[in-house]
Amino acid sequence: MTLDLSKLDNTHRLLFSIPLVPLQGKRFQPTGFPGLGAATFQTKDGQCLLVESAQSMANRLELTSWDEANQDIKNELQGLSHVRVLRNKKFLTDTLLESHRINSPYLLEGSDKTFFNALKADLGGLEEGPIDRRKLAEILLKYDIGSLLHGVFLAKKDLAGGRLRVARAVSAFIEADGVRVAASGGVKNDHVNPSGETKSGFGNVPFARDEFTAERTTLYVNIDLAQLRGYGLGADVERLLILLALYKFRALLDGNLRLRTACDLRVDSDTITANVPDGYKLPPLTELAADLKPAIEKCRAKMTVTEVTFNDALKKGKEEDKAADDNADDDEASED
Repeated sequence: MTLDLSKLDNTHRLLFSIPLVPLQGKRFQPTGFPGLGAATFQTKDGQCLLVESAQSMANRLELTSWDEANQDIKNELQGLSHVRVLRNKKFLTDTLLESHRINSPYLLEGSDKTFFNALKADLGGLEEGPIDRRKLAEILLKYDIGSLLHGVFLAKKDLAGGRLRVARAVSAFIEADGVRVAASGGVKNDHVNPSGETKSGFGNVPFARDEFTAERTTLYVNIDLAQLRGYGLGADVERLLILLALYKFRALLDGNLRLRTACDLRVDSDTITANVPDGYKLPPLTELAADLKPAIEKCRAKMTVTEVTFNDALKKGKEEDKAADDNADDDEASED
């Protein structure tokens, strides 16, 4: 049975506010930022907290399409466009894994310019004057459909002057209201040499740790239907993009919401119903996956799976010290 999306026809946004609670206990660890720590802020209702940022959620949503064991897109999503990167004929990365998607340096900065030149040729004519948004959308659909959902900024001057960008059409973030600090700590024990030199990793090292409790924790979801329609790619592609966006959110909610070691959440509701349009229910994952197959087939001729070779030496940059675990997922994805 084909899913009926007609309830979305007369709305510009599909909005959800989904209640979350800790899987166990009452405490959780929010995302942290270098030099800032936890991102707290005040509203008329009291102290609030950013639990997970929009850029981190974009990365997590991309991963719902990925089969880690096979290092490829999931079987039910085969046929969607993406770019695989090989190094010495072995898998290195993919646009589904790259924070900046098709603007990844592993696609554009390698010595093998085959893909770069093909992309540059396709983008020809967009260097000057008003940007042809439909043409840009067609090219992104061809190479990496995820860029139409999660945004991209082609910043290289050699690619149409470095001015081509698409904002996120799909976004999400998690906030908590009525938060309070749950202070704790511990000690890294060295039972061999408790008084050893800590700079070298020896000795006992006490540490403080701030977690939080909250009256409410909410996952906010925004699917910009007007932007998806505005690409002008036709009804079949529009339906594919909407189904893929819904699939990603349902897969995330049905899967693992363990954001960090001490931040394991679950949905605190039996059904997931939209705020806008009122009463729209998020379909089950099985139904979304079943509908995606024919939707992909209808658009398959417009999409490619591309392989790029990156055999250059991996450049080593200065690594930042990570005070909190698992905060590497806070990579900012370029957008307007």
